[in-house]
Amino acid sequence: MTFQVDMGLDAGGASVPIDLEELLATRLLVQGNSGSGKSHLLRRLLERSAGQVQQIIIDPEGDFVTLGEKYGHIAIAAADYSVAEVARFGQRIREHRTSVVLDLEGLEMEGQMRCAAAFLGALFDAPREHWYPALVVVDEAQVFAPSMGAEVTEEVRRASLGAMTNLMCRGRKRGLAGIIATQRLAKLAKNVAAEASNFLMGRTFLDIDMARAADLLGMERRQAEQIRDLPRGTFLALGPAVCRRPIAIKVGSVETGSRGGGPVLTPLPQPQASDMRQFLFAEMEEPVRPPPPPPRAAPAEYVLDQIETVPTSEPARDVPKRDPEELARVVTDVLRAIVEDRDSSTRPAAVLYQDFQVRCRMVGVHPAPLSSSGFSRRLAAARAGIFDGLDGDWAEAIAIAHDLPDEMLGCFLLIARAAREGLPAPTDEEIAHTYGTSSLGRARRVIGYIEGRNLLVTRVDLSGKRSLTIPALGWTTAAADAV
Repeated sequence: MTFQVDMGLDAGGASVPIDLEELLATRLLVQGNSGSGKSHLLRRLLERSAGQVQQIIIDPEGDFVTLGEKYGHIAIAAADYSVAEVARFGQRIREHRTSVVLDLEGLEMEGQMRCAAAFLGALFDAPREHWYPALVVVDEAQVFAPSMGAEVTEEVRRASLGAMTNLMCRGRKRGLAGIIATQRLAKLAKNVAAEASNFLMGRTFLDIDMARAADLLGMERRQAEQIRDLPRGTFLALGPAVCRRPIAIKVGSVETGSRGGGPVLTPLPQPQASDMRQFLFAEMEEPVRPPPPPPRAAPAEYVLDQIETVPTSEPARDVPKRDPEELARVVTDVLRAIVEDRDSSTRPAAVLYQDFQVRCRMVGVHPAPLSSSGFSRRLAAARAGIFDGLDGDWAEAIAIAHDLPDEMLGCFLLIARAAREGLPAPTDEEIAHTYGTSSLGRARRVIGYIEGRNLLVTRVDLSGKRSLTIPALGWTTAAADAV
């Protein structure tokens, strides 16, 4: 199956399409100075291919968030979340084939590069069963794949450049079709630009950029001058997904626009000079009020749930309904099997969730009964030896620990279980095992962190034995050696 994306008209007035299936296999590079129409071109491509393929957009300026109003893209404001949460979004997006816009506006360059590297890394590292085709659009690609040292730490530069290189060099086998746009070819890493087989070159003025554009289009150096004369919104196109010889395309209209819009001349106000002077030099009678605080960002779990529930273009499958008690038994059995695996204690929850999905599928349960976030909490409880009663006997303990990170919840529940049953306090080794580490020092830091959140009180008696109390519940463990 193929699909033709109408991009606009050539010099003779004929429609010029891009073959979407060929584009997925061969990638695309767009270049043009600021104001040449790159964003307009990308918007045309995204609008005309919406509903045909998953679209993932890394947007440094927040220009593409308006796609969500008409085409259902989920806008994720990266400034409101941690890098780890952005990576979790990337994992969930590949699984559920949701079209998203990662809005990096509001972040400094280093923050944008960190988020983009984590997000692209999560897309790239998705399990094989989630290698669905997707267009991955990166605007202002020279920020994320600079040809020379950027004004960021070397660690961040390497991570961002590595993620972009993986996208363009190795992403095709994973279904990821890179579409990168840049203002300056000279500022874009050559090994990233060289992997594209399709090119759309817009107006540019610097000799070095015109020369590189002409080389990519297979034009002679003396022909490069015509790139300088291209009108706004017109691009020279070449590549297997477009045409075999360079042609000029006048990009067609779009249905959405950026939040800011382009610069438009508006008439200046025409007050009397005396009125303006009085206005400018008048004393401020009212104190300047601070601007209202920005609205609170949606919690990461809410965004993850949105990603799961957005409908995809896939036909619905008939999934047999199962008894809730049967599903609960399956979840308990699979969690017990995962926890009993020796290697599972050192593997992160995101990796084990993939194992959980496979094990559920092996017993005939698909899709998995737990979301990724729900699995993380159930896994933490299972590592503490708690498989049942999370919504009953243990609901109060889980409720007071709602602010703890998922990886620490298991340690808290391990202590809570011992305290509730009057058992000796868990040793540092047991806490470290539940946390997924072999470091006893880290286990002690976990206890210190939980205690700092006023969820735990540690007492050491004269013999050096430790007991742990959960004040909110009134539960206390028996005293025991910490090691």
